[in-house]
Amino acid sequence: MWIQPVDTLELVIKGLLVGMIASAPMGPVGILTVQRTLNKGRWFGMVTGLGAAVSDLIYAAVSLIGISFVMEFIERPGNMLWLRLFGSLLLLSFGVYTYVSDPTKNMHVSGTNRGTLMHNAVTGFLVTFSNPLIVLLFMALMTRFNFVAPDHYWEQGLGYIAIFAGALLWWFGLTLVIDKVRGRFQICTIRSINRVIGMVVIVASLLGLGMTFYMALSGEFIVF
Repeated sequence: MWIQPVDTLELVIKGLLVGMIASAPMGPVGILTVQRTLNKGRWFGMVTGLGAAVSDLIYAAVSLIGISFVMEFIERPGNMLWLRLFGSLLLLSFGVYTYVSDPTKNMHVSGTNRGTLMHNAVTGFLVTFSNPLIVLLFMALMTRFNFVAPDHYWEQGLGYIAIFAGALLWWFGLTLVIDKVRGRFQICTIRSINRVIGMVVIVASLLGLGMTFYMALSGEFIVF
């Protein structure tokens, strides 16, 4: 079997990265979280992110189930090379799209009626869950980071927990920063955040491509 025994700490770190990268772009739920943090308070924004993190965890599970159906294909070294290249290119496209997109175009004025924390969490979940294309992002991240541990259920379970924790870390940090600068916050800040995130993903995907080519040239992959 080409996929080697799993290092638990490494899988947890990968899970944290997957969770943060998947949550970071300023899509609809990101805008909603920012608006609620500004208009209602930090914890209303935080529970919105919590709902989004639950949705991300579900889609991450769906993505891994999809990958598991083609495990025999993935375990072949030559096929894994192409999967990693595909994952890196998909991440590169995602980073470019994030960098050039303007999430504020579809921004609406958020009301000041707080509602309950549960209501804010549920709506955050539904906004994120309404975008099933996030499965493609998770599949790209999982193949890029080799986030697959066949027959290692305990380690894979910890990896899932790490994905959820990574998403929560992102929302915790974002709401903390927004709350601290609320008096100086401007709409253009959202575009700036998106550009920074896009650039980070672009650089990471290019590094991933370079590493994959290096591994191929060094003979680690067998290309059929």
